[in-house]
Amino acid sequence: MDLFPPGGSLGLIAGRLSYSYIMANRDVTRTLRLLQVAQRIRVPAGFVLTPLLLVAARPGRVWVAAGCVIAVAGLGIRAWASGCLKKNEELATGGPYAYTRNPLYLGTFLLGLGVSVCTGSWWFAVVFTAFYLLVYIPVMLAESETLRKLFPDQYPAYSRSVPLLVPRLTPFDIRPQAELTDTARRAPLFEMSLYIRHREYRALLGFVAVLGILILKAYLRL
Repeated sequence: MDLFPPGGSLGLIAGRLSYSYIMANRDVTRTLRLLQVAQRIRVPAGFVLTPLLLVAARPGRVWVAAGCVIAVAGLGIRAWASGCLKKNEELATGGPYAYTRNPLYLGTFLLGLGVSVCTGSWWFAVVFTAFYLLVYIPVMLAESETLRKLFPDQYPAYSRSVPLLVPRLTPFDIRPQAELTDTARRAPLFEMSLYIRHREYRALLGFVAVLGILILKAYLRL
């Protein structure tokens, strides 16, 4: 006697479970593909936005001044974050990483928004913001999963307490209070060697170059 007939209830349950498992795997695969696409297009998309920025720009003194304030804030956050990051060696939770899991991307957003404001073109600022949300949010989610695999003991607690992008108001420390020794408290909040290793100065040089072009365009009224 067949205890598990194909047409029986157990067979139906098994079939439904198998179907659900297959569909779930398909959803995961589709999501991973979308995340990979977002990671691949973020750099080429920048080459598209740059000439668009120069065409759209109608810079004025007030717009340039306001945009520079925002952009410099973004550069400062990126510089601070790069000076605290030992990529793939240890989970960065100090400095700006105590406020947001992605201070580099937060700095990138402020830098890009600041440059957009410098152009004096509201529609370009909207285009940049839409591009950022569509491309960088999936990238952050993909990198979050990578960090979860690299640091399975630390990252879950860290990610529960520190937001993905928008910073929290107070710093978070993943270490128990008992482990906060005098040495830990004196740990450097920024290391210039890391800043140089990550070549973060290129962001500053790039901003200066774009700002120079915008100022020249405003002066020549192109």
